[in-house]
Amino acid sequence: MFVFGILGAIWVFDQLRTVVSVVVIALIMVGTFDPVVAWLETKGFRRGRALVLVFSIAALALIGVVLLMVPPLVAQLLDVVSNAPKTRERVIEGLAGYDWAKPLAKTIKDLPLDDVDAKVGAWAITYSTNLLTFVGYGISTLFLAIYMLADPARSKGLLFALIPRNHHIKLARILIELKVIVGGYMRGQLITSLSIAGFVFVLLTVLGAENALAIALFAGLTDIIPFVGGYIASTPVILAVTPQGATTTLVVFILMFLYQEFESRILVPRVYGRVLRLPPAIVVVALLVGGTLAGILGALVALPIAAGLQMVIRELHLDLPGETAHADTVKELDEKATLVYEHLADGVPAAEASQIADNLATIVKQTEADAIAEKADALAEKADAIAENLPDQLDKLAAAEQVASTKLRPAT
Repeated sequence: MFVFGILGAIWVFDQLRTVVSVVVIALIMVGTFDPVVAWLETKGFRRGRALVLVFSIAALALIGVVLLMVPPLVAQLLDVVSNAPKTRERVIEGLAGYDWAKPLAKTIKDLPLDDVDAKVGAWAITYSTNLLTFVGYGISTLFLAIYMLADPARSKGLLFALIPRNHHIKLARILIELKVIVGGYMRGQLITSLSIAGFVFVLLTVLGAENALAIALFAGLTDIIPFVGGYIASTPVILAVTPQGATTTLVVFILMFLYQEFESRILVPRVYGRVLRLPPAIVVVALLVGGTLAGILGALVALPIAAGLQMVIRELHLDLPGETAHADTVKELDEKATLVYEHLADGVPAAEASQIADNLATIVKQTEADAIAEKADALAEKADAIAENLPDQLDKLAAAEQVASTKLRPAT
């Protein structure tokens, strides 16, 4: 029966995968914009006006990026498509003087580029319907996020109404941590996107390539796609410098490859490491699972979901087989906070009770942080004491070994 229940849940999830994707992305948008809206409220803006201001700025920024990026890139794509046969011949001629490049030149010569115009047109017609569907889901996601941000107390109250009150403190703590995770993830995406956009813009500007700004914006947007984002971002960069010869193209290819290595091995771990707290192996597995289950969209949200699951296990104080049990003081603190909450929230509607739970969860979190800091200081003092006494202990151990060696030495 349990197996049939699991299979049924998987089937339902597969049928509602699009709906789940819309809800997850809307929640990520809420976690991204809610701190900004809350900050504007502290500056005297009403929540409605703050929402209008935030989404207006976001919409204007998106429109600006589209206008700066799409027309030049479309023009460049059409130019590349129409000149593909000539470009192929020019590349083959450039490689003809090198013996090591003969296999590569033969491969390029065999590329079917003669009817590429017709293929691109057929592809555009085929995917135009999918594009309209994507836009429709995007609008639905946007309005869902706006509704949740416009009345967060009611949205949160609905969630709290579905959960027993003895778990409200834990739920409030989980929601607080989710805001931190989503905010950190989005800040990380912004940092990495701005980084590659700046690198590409400087590189193409120095080389005098056309449409440097449009290609840089495209690189910043596609960089958020795990695994293949770097290759997608690098393609127009390399194509933009092909008119300058094979040597320049090869240099740009190497520079883009080196940048991708820098981003994946140095920048990303530093940006995401502290907030998401995910080991590199878990990052790779999460991206693979997300991409397998939901394609590019699944890979995009895989990291915050994996970090969220890890956080939920930690906040629920679930003792995993290979972990040490949680301290009794932590569990006792949670129990006391729950008793206080049940007393304060007695007879209070779920929307107002959620605010009480948020305040108590913040206090409990700070108390636990202080307790952990005190314990860390005590352990540091103990470690210093052990380090000070270690030479004496080693001397005593050496003397004891020498005595034992003398007693065990056979008489002559």
